[in-house]
This record gives sequence, structure tokens and C-alpha cells, in this order.
Amino acid sequence: GDWIFIDWTDFNMSKAGEVSIEQLLFCRSLETMALCAGIMNDTKNEKVYTQLAAELKTRIFSLFWSESQHAFIHNRENGVASTQVTPFTNMFAVLFNYLDQEKTRAVKENVLLNPDALKITTPYMRFYELEALCILGEQNYVLDEIRDYWGGMLNLGATSFWEKYNPKETYPDLLAMYGRPFGKSLCHAWGASPVYLLGKYFLGIKPVEPGYQSYIVEPCLGDLKWMEGDVPTPGGTIHIYCST
Repeated sequence: GDWIFIDWTDFNMSKAGEVSIEQLLFCRSLETMALCAGIMNDTKNEKVYTQLAAELKTRIFSLFWSESQHAFIHNRENGVASTQVTPFTNMFAVLFNYLDQEKTRAVKENVLLNPDALKITTPYMRFYELEALCILGEQNYVLDEIRDYWGGMLNLGATSFWEKYNPKETYPDLLAMYGRPFGKSLCHAWGASPVYLLGKYFLGIKPVEPGYQSYIVEPCLGDLKWMEGDVPTPGGTIHIYCST
């Protein structure tokens, strides 16, 4: 009976039974526990959590991956799998590197780049979607989405980014949320993710060791002519300028 929260959506989404994204996040949590146990030289618990994660991951693919829809389905209730495909489980499976080459291509085509797929309308969750696409090498697509989605808010007069934005909504509905006419936060820190994406996947500054003790620079400008920026690290600021 607990409230299972995933994200605010403009489509109906069941929270009953076993919800695939919750199971996927739980699996990643178990893997993280195994990692932490290994760092602490706790070999007993490292083994326990590694085994639990592996068993859960196997069940996730067995129960939630749909061969007919070429994607993860949303949930399973009373032993019956739903037919709904939401972006969440699929994009996080890409982020967690859980998919083989065939399933990665299927998720990319049938979910992430599918114009008919269910749409995310919060800047917070769009971050994970766009990061998954950056990992898959779709920087040009991601730039266009940043221009259209975050740029869409700016075109409507935003001076900071919103808690939720659906380009299809018009005033006053675009300001409504939580059942209140003006209930939406119009200054939401979760909306600032393009800053991170631009630094990591376009300027391409990525740490190799903790604290940027060593790092790599792999710029990917997409359709940009030039790009310049700073990444602060414990050892100082990394400044990059690159152009085509």
C-alpha cells in the first residue's frame, strides 16, 4: 500500500504489483553494497550482495523483458505482465550497462528514439534519458532536445528552469501542478542537468581516478562550431576550448 513514486507523468502508469524500474534500482543498490563491502575488505558480504544482485538481475530480464515489444515492460501484477512500455527501466538499463548489443539497439530504436513512445515531461528525469542517449553516441539528437525542451521554457519567458514542462501545454495549464492552478515550481534545481551533460559528454572531461587525479578529454561537439568551459576539481580547474 505504500506510494511508489517514479516520476510525475502525463500518462497513466500503474504502481501495482512488481514495478520493473523499482526492481532495477534495487538491483543496482545491491551491486553498490557489494562494491562498498569490497572496499571495506568485507569479503563475506561482498559475496552475499553480489549473489543477490545477480539473482535479481536474472529475474528482471526473465519477467520484464518483452521479446515482442523489444523493451522492458512497466510492471507485473498477480503474475500477469503488463504491455505498457515506459522509458524508465529501459533508459536506466542503458545507464547501468545491463544490456547486450542487441538489446541496446532495441531499446534505442523502440523507446529512446521512438517518436511514438511515452514521453518524459520533467527536466529531472529527462537528464537520465539524455545521458543514456549521450552514452549511445546521440549527441546531435541530445543537443536538439536541449534546444527544444529547455529552450522551450526560455521562449516562454522562464528565467530559471521548471519542475515540469510539457511543450504541448499552454497557459494557464503549463503552470498548474499538484491539483493547483499555480502549483508548479518555476525555479527547480533538478532542471539544470544540461550543465552536467555539456561538461561530460560534449567538452568530454571524464575522471579516470577518484578526484580527477587523472582524467581524459574526449570532446564531441555535435553540430556546434566551438565550445569552451571549465570543470572544477580538487586539484584545480580544468579549462577546455575546442573548435571544429
